[in-house]
Amino acid sequence: MVDKQPNLVSGLQLWHWRNAAIKAAIATNVSVFEVDWLLQEVADLDRLALRLESYKDSSAIALKLPLEDLEHLWHRRLNDRLPVQYIAGVTPWRHFKIAVSNAVLIPRPETECLIDLAVAATKSTPLQQGHWADLGTGSGAIALGLADVFKTATIHAVDCSSDALAIAQKNALNCGFADRIRFYQGSWWEPLELLKGQFSGMVSNPPYIPTSTVSTLQPEVVDHEPHLALDGGGDGLDCIRHLIDISPAYLRPGGVWLVEMMAGQADAVREMLQNQGSYDEVEIHADLAGIERFAVARAL
Repeated sequence: MVDKQPNLVSGLQLWHWRNAAIKAAIATNVSVFEVDWLLQEVADLDRLALRLESYKDSSAIALKLPLEDLEHLWHRRLNDRLPVQYIAGVTPWRHFKIAVSNAVLIPRPETECLIDLAVAATKSTPLQQGHWADLGTGSGAIALGLADVFKTATIHAVDCSSDALAIAQKNALNCGFADRIRFYQGSWWEPLELLKGQFSGMVSNPPYIPTSTVSTLQPEVVDHEPHLALDGGGDGLDCIRHLIDISPAYLRPGGVWLVEMMAGQADAVREMLQNQGSYDEVEIHADLAGIERFAVARAL
């Protein structure tokens, strides 16, 4: 959403804008920390300069968008609940700065655990090499994380949205992984038919919100993030159920199956994996808040 051309404002102008934005955030129950995070992104100011207000005396500060546009978008943050990440056009994830737009789900901090679980599940094994799949890649965050930790693996990132894939490809290029991540438009495993039985592992953060629950989510989510990345069907498990059924044909023996899920779905997912008959070593892992959020299994 930001303009690549610099737009110059005085430090005093930005100081006035920041103070007004903080007051408006307090009045509308938006975290005031978002104001300074946004200014770090669009004005390239650091935390210390913001805290000490040392930028106030600067004659010219370059913004990534006109101040009027920043003001308009901040009003949308307050009144329409537009996520601040969409205003900045980026979000932090692991040690990356990932481009985002309303074509993709904003990567959440808890999803970072998927990469750590993939590493733990493959420690000291050849599975850290070969082919890995990120199914429903969205912004490409998981694909980036896998490419970062599995230095010699080839990552195959699939999404049905061409707009999402454009963002993911931009992120792969910006983060230096364009030569290690391959992108495909399609549904789940379908574009990877020629590599059946060859995958060391797959990771997915699929849609898992029950259809009836989507409309009850906070407005930042339901009004702005793509429902395609949220709605998991009647019980929220349609996509996970499909991945459980189809994945054994694509994974090599011992290959890792790893997904994120919603609070309260762990027992159902564990039971489906066990009953499918093609998995072993089924494990459920909690996120940092203690919520059972991740399922790991191995293909037989």
